[in-house]
This record gives sequence, C-alpha cells and structure tokens, in this order.
Amino acid sequence: MVEDKIVRCAWLTKDPIYIKYHDEEWGRPEYNSHRLFEMLCLEGQQAGLSWITILKKRKSYRQLFFEFNPYEVAKLQDENVVNLSQMSSLVKHKSKIESIVNNAKCYIKMEEEGEDFSKFIWSFVNYKPIVNRWKTNDQVPSQTLTSATLSSRLKAKGFKYVGPTTCYAFMQACGLVNDHLTTCISYKKYT
Repeated sequence: MVEDKIVRCAWLTKDPIYIKYHDEEWGRPEYNSHRLFEMLCLEGQQAGLSWITILKKRKSYRQLFFEFNPYEVAKLQDENVVNLSQMSSLVKHKSKIESIVNNAKCYIKMEEEGEDFSKFIWSFVNYKPIVNRWKTNDQVPSQTLTSATLSSRLKAKGFKYVGPTTCYAFMQACGLVNDHLTTCISYKKYT
C-alpha cells in the first residue's frame, strides 16, 4: 500500500487501525511471555476471519480476559465462557473462547514445569528472527515447516487453535519472522 509516498506491505488496507498496527507492532520482535500468549490466543480467534476483525475487537478481548493474564484467564468457568461467547464485542464462537481458557491452563502448566513460554516460542527460530526477502505478497507462505513444528509441539502441550497457518501468522505478528516486503518502510526497521 502506498500512502503519501510511504510504501507499506501490499496486504494492508487504508484503515487507520490497521496502518497503526502494521507500523508499530506487526513484525516487531516480541519477547514478553504474556504478550506472546495474548497474540497466540488472538491469532487463534482469527481462524477463518480477517485480522482486522480481531484487531477491532482486541480492546474488548483485553478487558474481558484480564489483559491476557493466564492466571486470571484460567479461573474462568463454563458459565463465564457461555456468557463471553454471546458477546458481540468478541467473536461469538464458544470453542474459540474455550480455547483461550484452555491455553491459559497450558501456559501455566509449562511455567509450573519450569518452561519459560518466551524461550519455548523463540527456540523454534534459534532465538533470533528469520529475515525473509519477499518482494511480493505472492511469495509469502501461509505456513512453513517451522510453523508446522511449532503447531505440533503446542498441540502436544494441549494448546488449541494453533494450526500451522495460525502459528505462522503468530510468528509474523510477533517478529519471529520478518515478512515485511523488502519495499515496505518497516522492513529495515526489523532487519
């Protein structure tokens, strides 16, 4: 997308929320475990939808899921899940809402077993971002062997809504891979 001679990734729309997200967040390496947990959960909410849909609901997700504090989220009961899955400020999908609670419990189990979530996630890219050199959107994959491996390992730990495509979108969003197009203003920022 070109706006005022600023070149950004071609997938971007003119929506100011999307532009702000692209310029300030997408592809920036994230190492905070709670923030990584939030993004993994939100990417799972996106499955079958557009990211802008989730982005516009993110404030509500943060408010209703205790800023994605896994220890608070894990306390939610079945009746809470039913109520949350009926709210228009969230994606009305009971199993997706349940997945956030489930994933919080999996996150806590990892910590209780001495496994740091951030270190676990970053281990799949040897603790440094993979810098790709895509020139067009057509070159950017929807999943990779690495995202499939991450997906498999997360599923083995009990996580839900973490398929290979979701995991790749998560890796892109959290800067495990730099998939900004080489012509994008943000490419060099994260290289």
